[in-house]
Amino acid sequence: MSLTVGDSRTGDWFDLDVTVTVDGEEVPFLALFSALSAGDEFLLLDSGTWFSLDSPELTQLKTLVAEARAMVEEDGPGQFRLRPEHAGLWEELSALGVVAEQSAAWQSAVAALLDVDELPAVDPPERLRAELRPYQQTGFEWLRFLWRSRLGGILADEMGLGKTMQALALIQSAVEADELEAPVLVVAPTSVIGTWAAEAAAFAPDLNVAIITETGARRGAHLGEAIQDAHIVLTSYTLLRLEADDYRDIAWSTVLLDEAQFVKNHSSKAYQAVRKLRARHKIALTGTPLENNLMDLWSLLSITAPGLFPDPRAFTEAYRKPIESGEATALERLHRRIRPLILRRTKSAVATELPEKQEQLVPVELSSQHRRIYDRHLARERQKVLGLVSDLHQNRITILRSLTMLRQLSLSPALVDASYPVVSAKVDALIEMLAETIAEGHRALVFSQFTSFLALVKQRLDAEGIGYQYLDGRTRDRARRISEFRGGTDPVFLISLKAGGFGLTLTEADYVFILDPWWNPAAENQAIDRTHRIGQDKPVNVYRLVAADTIEEKVMALQESKRHLFDAVVGRAANVAAPLTADDIRGLLD
Repeated sequence: MSLTVGDSRTGDWFDLDVTVTVDGEEVPFLALFSALSAGDEFLLLDSGTWFSLDSPELTQLKTLVAEARAMVEEDGPGQFRLRPEHAGLWEELSALGVVAEQSAAWQSAVAALLDVDELPAVDPPERLRAELRPYQQTGFEWLRFLWRSRLGGILADEMGLGKTMQALALIQSAVEADELEAPVLVVAPTSVIGTWAAEAAAFAPDLNVAIITETGARRGAHLGEAIQDAHIVLTSYTLLRLEADDYRDIAWSTVLLDEAQFVKNHSSKAYQAVRKLRARHKIALTGTPLENNLMDLWSLLSITAPGLFPDPRAFTEAYRKPIESGEATALERLHRRIRPLILRRTKSAVATELPEKQEQLVPVELSSQHRRIYDRHLARERQKVLGLVSDLHQNRITILRSLTMLRQLSLSPALVDASYPVVSAKVDALIEMLAETIAEGHRALVFSQFTSFLALVKQRLDAEGIGYQYLDGRTRDRARRISEFRGGTDPVFLISLKAGGFGLTLTEADYVFILDPWWNPAAENQAIDRTHRIGQDKPVNVYRLVAADTIEEKVMALQESKRHLFDAVVGRAANVAAPLTADDIRGLLD
């Protein structure tokens, strides 16, 4: 088999020709592929020559060509149009035959994508007021390569490794090279905008930063006027969604999507707004590019590398369905395809100077009174849910409401019925552990998904005379609360999981208490990484409090059963929980 890749006359595409010869005689590609697809054992050529089709190479060729037909443009039999995003497909095809010819542009584009050691060396920006760690220098060079190649990608470093710093290095480098012809748009959750502004001011003070915190009607100026002379424009996903047309009318040099999992839902308005932005390339920054299922990953790739998997239906058939049914070969194939466009490093691999992190599961026994109430509700909710789970799509909301009730009952009966006693073995256990922690001079982050449960914890902390700060999604003075914890002496910070799962650096604390497990362990890991990140100089201790013999134990088991998907597709040291299936729900109620 002979492969030829040449420059196309159309944009940044490349023309790929696949030619198969037997003893010097060219085999018609269409006839060969048809015979392979039909499962024929032999192929008879027009010259009368026949040859066996029973070879691993031809079987692999059939698989790759079928995939290519679904994913890339086909100009004719054996002729395809590739973009550099398809480097993974090219790597497998070239392993089957002889590369007769490849253009210099293709070779330089593909080599660095397939091996970061092949990245062109780039000096760090002179005006960046920070020394990049070796892995950050590699990340910066990777981003710089994507910039110059006009390719998008996903910087998926584990949380706490400095993705913002690497992005700032990219922007500063582009400014110093006089390559920034238009501003960079950074889209982030509202709570993270302040962090971006502070880091830009500290590490890249030469960059002009425009912070958009209001709609045009409120600020009294059009977006174009508000961002004049800016190198970086900071805005939130909410404001982008509300003023999508205004942002689309501006040509951006690049778009950086921080906490990019916010646009994982490809049917959301925020996703549509990001897709329609005009930029030379788009980069997703997220430690969790895959949270719920493989379509999360497709959504981010469709934004950053739209030519890789253009059709979500083809992606579903080729990858999602086979992988979710446990087909290992499809998983391996997807991993090879996405590897060139995702750069992921873990703390254990590149930040070995970080203190160790110890995690411990703490079983908590319910009191007899609490147990009777829980068991009574469990029997009733189990009967109801098992009667509904056969039609999960129609009854999902009702089922999730029942499961949420059982999770709250595991914490305290008072969370579901004000007439029930305000008892909680978990609060008792937490106070005991905090007392010892504080006495030894440590500080702690305490996370729960239920603000109603955090309210019970606040009552006990007040009664015990333990100082604390508090943060949930409704906290208006968020920055002040964070500043008072970081600069103050309160030993405890109570945080709702959704409000504090990202955008915070709280290395002043070295103890973390997770009061209730969530289906998606990635959310818990994000919370833990508020303190186990660069800048931490103390060992971090994590305690997960789990009510014994309750739905919480089942949730922990469910988490473990779902971890392998993220690890296999994206890399180690992060987690995913797929959407709850009917079998998952039955398992929770066993």
